[in-house]
Amino acid sequence: MSLTAGPAPVTRAGDARAGQARELVEAMVDNPAGQTSASVYETGRLVALAPWLPGHDVRVSWLLDRQRADGGWGGPGGYALVPTLSATEALLTVLRRHGPAAPLAGAAHRGLTFLAGALDAGAPPDLPATDLIVPALREAVDRHLAQPPAGLADWAGVRLPLPAGLDPGRLTRVRGLLASGRPVPEKLAHALEVAGDGACRAAGVRPTEAGAVGASPAATAAWLGRPEPGPALDYLRTVGGRGPVPCASPITVFERAWVLGILARAGVPLTVPGSLVAELRAAVGASGAATGPGLPADADTTSVTLYALARLGRPLDVSRLDAYDTGRHFCTWPGEDGASVTTNAHVLDALGQHPGHPGVAATMDRVAGWLVERQEPDGRWGDRWHASACYATYCVLLALAENATGTGVRAAVERGVGWLLDSQRADGSWGRWGGTAEETAYAVLALSGAARPEDTRVDAALARGRRRLSEWDGRADGPLLWHDKDLYRPTLIVRAAVLAASWSADPTSTGPATP
Repeated sequence: MSLTAGPAPVTRAGDARAGQARELVEAMVDNPAGQTSASVYETGRLVALAPWLPGHDVRVSWLLDRQRADGGWGGPGGYALVPTLSATEALLTVLRRHGPAAPLAGAAHRGLTFLAGALDAGAPPDLPATDLIVPALREAVDRHLAQPPAGLADWAGVRLPLPAGLDPGRLTRVRGLLASGRPVPEKLAHALEVAGDGACRAAGVRPTEAGAVGASPAATAAWLGRPEPGPALDYLRTVGGRGPVPCASPITVFERAWVLGILARAGVPLTVPGSLVAELRAAVGASGAATGPGLPADADTTSVTLYALARLGRPLDVSRLDAYDTGRHFCTWPGEDGASVTTNAHVLDALGQHPGHPGVAATMDRVAGWLVERQEPDGRWGDRWHASACYATYCVLLALAENATGTGVRAAVERGVGWLLDSQRADGSWGRWGGTAEETAYAVLALSGAARPEDTRVDAALARGRRRLSEWDGRADGPLLWHDKDLYRPTLIVRAAVLAASWSADPTSTGPATP
């Protein structure tokens, strides 16, 4: 059994895009673990923790190939700190195990030079577990420098600084929790590697049936400790079989919910296997849905899953979100530090599919008001799960435009539209560090869905943006922009956004998908 949404396209371009949508759905069925970019941070941890895992030499070479000219690894600015710490510590570990190797020593020296400045430049961006990872890796690097490997004698005794605002106290408490044998919260298991030797077979940590700890290759390797046969080793061999590894795997529910939700919202015709929809429904338990096995349920994944299922005609009760309601906004998970704008935008989308449910209308007004209050003075929104304001602004604009009518909502939408118009680049693209297909897609989708009809400035901006998207021809490369322990790209989700924006650009494409 399959579920079909949306009418058939009538143009050759529409036929091609419908074919691309089918390919995305087939890819999710064929690879349920999901597709995501490799991580310098996670690969560096696997080099240090699991030299016995097949693909080790490939991982070392991959790290060397990705070092920047300035000695760092990873994204621009503060986003380089975590991956550079991981890669540098990994190379120091290899040198200590195997002796002098000029290319490795040279790369480690350049990494240390970069870190000496980067660690003194202030707190890094708000990525998951950064407050644990940076102190743990800085401590590990300092241990290496107490007696440096050959070729790095000039670093002997050097102690790297800890960025202002980062306190090692939380790392100490996490390690104490592990040593006690008490159960470890699921969200901490994703970064179990920060515990060092205390992670190995930690009594308070339980791998999934498939062997993963926290859906993380690094956390799983830290827990396993040595290559003992069993599900954990099988998981590592599967995820690391080709060398470099992602920060999170599997991402099954996250990938499926976002792809289907994005495409359905844009009106892209979809034929979704009934088995995939059934699996997505089954992933939503009493406490909601998690990105994948080994990770905690969260309001973000839950709300996008509920939205996608509703758009496919298989809705579930939105009361599963009640546990995340703080009375003012929705937390991503209970006990969250801070708050997420995009999580609340997605909650508003999910609630908007159930306007008649008791209490939903009042909750929607409250969430919409909270989102309006979070708008930046220039009209954008930013968020903790993505490096680009284009993503957060797209999420909030569509959620408000489609689901809210309260005081100040339309004015906030107009300010958001204004920011998108003002931030478009001369070549028609959008992007934080340079024009990208991903960010341009978000801007096109936001303007298409939230701007007032027949606004000449919007029409001109959309024409330029759509033209630039057509020049990319469906490609979704560019800088990594999504937040995990390292920046990453959820490949199919980004492809879905680009496809959805291209679909909205076709004047013959039809309106919203219907089940």
